[in-house]
Amino acid sequence: MMALLSVVLRLKLPSRQPAGLFHTCTRLLAADKELLVKLRKKTGYSFINCKKALEKFSNDVKQAETWLNEQAQKEGWSKASKLQGRKTAEGLIGLLHEGNTAVLVEVNCETDFVARNVKFQQLVQQVAVSTLKHSQSIEKSQSPYMKGFLAGAEFLHMKTEDSLLKDLLAVTIAKLGENMTMKRAAWVTVPSNMFIGSYVHGSLPAELPSLANMAFGKYGAVVICEPDVNCNSNLSELGRRLGQHVVGMSPSALGSLEDENTGETETRMLAQSFLLEPSLTVGQYLLPHQVQVLDFVRFACGEETQSTESNNS
Repeated sequence: MMALLSVVLRLKLPSRQPAGLFHTCTRLLAADKELLVKLRKKTGYSFINCKKALEKFSNDVKQAETWLNEQAQKEGWSKASKLQGRKTAEGLIGLLHEGNTAVLVEVNCETDFVARNVKFQQLVQQVAVSTLKHSQSIEKSQSPYMKGFLAGAEFLHMKTEDSLLKDLLAVTIAKLGENMTMKRAAWVTVPSNMFIGSYVHGSLPAELPSLANMAFGKYGAVVICEPDVNCNSNLSELGRRLGQHVVGMSPSALGSLEDENTGETETRMLAQSFLLEPSLTVGQYLLPHQVQVLDFVRFACGEETQSTESNNS
């Protein structure tokens, strides 16, 4: 009887927990959640994948992030091969203008919805930054200014701060799930006695903390100009207006001041009616400003391109 009573008493008595164990577990769970939110915000990957990574590396955020990026690259290349045949007619033109160098890039995706995504804009920005660094590595020539083009596979082994562009492309494909292509880039560099006009049309409000001199849109242009020593025009505004003309009128050649306007089908820039003052040709508009236009580059997102643009000049 006494043995039975002893068993009953033991069953009724509450089991003791070490003091503070419940609160310790609560704090650990909160810390895990905080790490999860932090990793999710930094990488953009799903909560499930971030949780898996933290569990795999015992809440070591740095190792978890590295592993996530490696997995994303593998998945990205797998997705890229599966999506390779899908058309990439949308995307963005990126314009990066820094000092005496300006860069235009085109990166394509499948839908305008993805083109407006911050992750896609980050890819475009990084392509522009890598192209800028590439232009700075080119040996200076005897030409009065320098201009170069890149296309397709030439981007794949270019470096970002942390990896290669091809790896960043893979990560972005993995995150957004669309086919993407780094289509082309152009860069121009001028000496101190010249300036570069630039303009982007159809620009998007960039949601990412981007470079102050980076712009995104559907059309972009850079114009190489040389002012006369007596020029007192607002060169920044003049350059913007000339870039706007190139975007709007789509000239195919520069021409000369002696060229006469042949009408609406005129494709030589200096002979075209100036977009903002149609009563004047571009050449006539430039004369009182004491500025010469030496060259220009125009990009339109999704347009057909010539193979010659893949070579540096």
